[in-house]
Amino acid sequence: MTIELKPEQERIIQEEIRTGHFRNVDEVLDHALAALRAKNSALKSGPQKPRKNLAQFLMESPLAGSGLDLERDKDQGRDIEL
Repeated sequence: MTIELKPEQERIIQEEIRTGHFRNVDEVLDHALAALRAKNSALKSGPQKPRKNLAQFLMESPLAGSGLDLERDKDQGRDIEL
């Protein structure tokens, strides 16, 4: 297969090889195709919701408004016997 690259595409590929990110053009293309497959796979599985921390989850749950105090107490330290 013969592929004609735009000058900017050729410059980017050569820069990636020159900086040592890849050893040759084949590695650059393999990486690009793997990224494309991963992107397409993610698009097929639908949008991902951002993960919430426990406090956010509980505040948006049916427990919201129940008077729960989810703030952490400041650590006052502990006496240690050596």
